[in-house]
Amino acid sequence: MTERTRPGAGPKNVAVILAAGNGERSRFSRPKQLMKLGGRPVIAHALARFQTHESIDEVAIVTNQTCIGEIEELVSREAFSKVAHVLLGGAERYESSLAAIRAYESRSENGDLRMLFHDAVRPLVSHSIISRVVDALDYYPAVDVALSVPDTVVLADPVAQTITNIVDRRHVRLGQTPQGFAYRVIKEAYDRALRDPQFATTDDCGVVVKYMPETPVYVVEGEPSNMKLTFADDLLILDKFMQSQAARQIAAAGDRLQLAGLRDRVIAILGGTSGIGASMATIASAHGASVEFAGRSTGVDIRDGAAVADWLQQTKAKRGRVDAVVNTAAVLDRRPLTSMSLTEAAESIETNFTGAVNIAWSSFPYLAETRGHLMLFASSSYTYGRAFYSTYSASKAAVVNLTQALADEWSSAGVKVNCVNPERARTPMRVKAFGIEPPNMLLDPDEVAWKALGILNGDSSGIIYDVIKDGALSLQPNGTGPASTGG
Repeated sequence: MTERTRPGAGPKNVAVILAAGNGERSRFSRPKQLMKLGGRPVIAHALARFQTHESIDEVAIVTNQTCIGEIEELVSREAFSKVAHVLLGGAERYESSLAAIRAYESRSENGDLRMLFHDAVRPLVSHSIISRVVDALDYYPAVDVALSVPDTVVLADPVAQTITNIVDRRHVRLGQTPQGFAYRVIKEAYDRALRDPQFATTDDCGVVVKYMPETPVYVVEGEPSNMKLTFADDLLILDKFMQSQAARQIAAAGDRLQLAGLRDRVIAILGGTSGIGASMATIASAHGASVEFAGRSTGVDIRDGAAVADWLQQTKAKRGRVDAVVNTAAVLDRRPLTSMSLTEAAESIETNFTGAVNIAWSSFPYLAETRGHLMLFASSSYTYGRAFYSTYSASKAAVVNLTQALADEWSSAGVKVNCVNPERARTPMRVKAFGIEPPNMLLDPDEVAWKALGILNGDSSGIIYDVIKDGALSLQPNGTGPASTGG
């Protein structure tokens, strides 16, 4: 089933975002739905998926007293125009579902209302999953999302800790959301359930299965990335899934991204006199951007915070605004730490990390005015410290953390912060450090530049984009080997 264009008439699809949990079991410092992922609250990502899906007509959020003010402010700030209700739920999950069901009771008289219940802490639900649920509701009155189980499923005695049975995993699924229902079905299921003094449930499909056994519940396939934020470590996994999704979206645009959106934007590039920075300047200019670039050869050393600040001020005065700031400047000292003097080690760190801090600090006022974009560059060597790369690898790891921290800090100002992490590229820095290498082993600087400009043309924030040799963007393994050799 694929996403379709809905006709003007037909069933009304309401997405109910369940966000009333307090996160006590997970031991987060605040409710899980308000924890930051990629610089935005987790619930914002979930809301965005339903806001941008053409088959969803309306959104209702059910939350708690602690979160309601912040969620209402989020809805206003990010212009989630489909949100029609922000409701208060109860201590139990089913009470939140009931709050939404009752809110729509007067609007369900003609029988064409359908509701999709989704956990706010499943931030990466895809348009494909939503479409599968909506499409299935054309044929079934209740629909669940579930993921097939790839591993052997074992039943064990909880006391003796011995196996009692091996389950045929073809019959086992891991439940996800959204769960979709014809309104009349979910309302009737809860009406029956509330008459049961022993009523207890964990999800809405469970209510239908138990109290309306005559009603078939169809199962559509889920996705691994549609995972639920439960524990602190889950944020790290979700972050990697989000990077992978964002990378696929950029890669799907093809080798020559549509960069018309750069027209008339003012882009300031530090390190723009050679290598990837120079390629970005050339390509952006060809697509109508107003580009200013600088480097040591033009008298701007990013280790000098005052020089960076002066140059950006001059750029603003000359162009009237600054829409994006890019830093591609770096140095690579490929030698043992003890072969470097302390001065040389400090200079390496000052260029590769302190320079990025200088640029970020001076850029913020201009980017806040335009709700612009800061782009930093890492290296594939950031994932694992290697011999002869000590200051370089450590600095690039720091740049990655700086990116994620600033994406969070600056989200309320609308400033986007991303990082590009290219595999080995044929740049002057690389040639100086490694000499002549087979061309087919290296990325062309233009290829990296195209991808980086495509990211600048988007709305993501807090993402570390890996650019690999085949021209795609993806996640690189955190391991040793040629694919993760820095440069």
